[in-house]
Amino acid sequence: MPTVSVIIPTYNRADDIPRAIDSALDQTLSDVEVIVVDDASTDDTASVVTAYDDPRVNYLVHETNQGGSAARNTGIEVATGDYIALLDSDDEWAETKLERQVETLERRSDEWVAAYCGTMILDDADANPLVERVKSVLGTHDSREGAEGGEELIKEILMENLHTSAGSTLVVESEVVERIDGFDESFDRYQDTEFLIRVLKEGKLAYVDEPLLRRYPSGGPSADAVRRANAHFLKTFAEEVVELETRGYDVTGTHQYALAAQYLREGRFDAGLAYLRAGSTPGPAQLPGLVYSVVRGVQNRVGA
Repeated sequence: MPTVSVIIPTYNRADDIPRAIDSALDQTLSDVEVIVVDDASTDDTASVVTAYDDPRVNYLVHETNQGGSAARNTGIEVATGDYIALLDSDDEWAETKLERQVETLERRSDEWVAAYCGTMILDDADANPLVERVKSVLGTHDSREGAEGGEELIKEILMENLHTSAGSTLVVESEVVERIDGFDESFDRYQDTEFLIRVLKEGKLAYVDEPLLRRYPSGGPSADAVRRANAHFLKTFAEEVVELETRGYDVTGTHQYALAAQYLREGRFDAGLAYLRAGSTPGPAQLPGLVYSVVRGVQNRVGA
């Protein structure tokens, strides 16, 4: 099997990172190198990672915090594998993940250059029981999973119809990563999505229909941070957005709706309703997620 270089960027996750490293080292695909890039952590990350007595683990350290995109690029620069695999430091892979993805790509023609897989999202044990009940009854997933293809998937991504968890599912041919010059370091959010869109301009994306990634709750950015990142994201792909909106796809409205849900979850109802009015009309598949956001926001306001 081809060599796979696993890139794990990390910052102050000494308690979580062994889970990620262990899952990368325990892969059934044996020819793996694990490149951990410490983005200037101030906790015990260094002692945790250097405790691994395994020649497959390469530990790199930034002297100053540069962000996740820069950390990934540092790992990519020293990677030697035929494929680059991305893994966030608080996530975990099933042991067959890389083998199944590489097998899938090796069986297909040269136009297939990347693969992702199914995801299992693990709930927070400390979550509010009422919110979790609403979540389980209504469901919160309104995007389709499992789509395959090339540039046509860019529309699905920009329209928020396809979420791939690319930061921990994606395996890409190293030659493609080199051609697109790695990650855009101007992105501190949406960097995985921006990267994936550029990959899709180089070739096709395959899907392995198995939940080979386990994602753990780790909090998230504020709605204001998401708003700023979203503006940068849409500006970067302005040409694609204009082309889609000319064809009748309300990309801007879709992203305003997503921001509305983010503000509603924080209990910031004035801002949430403002974005909701400006956004596209929620479809039936989106309503459960909207109700969940409102309930989460109410709980956040009550607990404040």
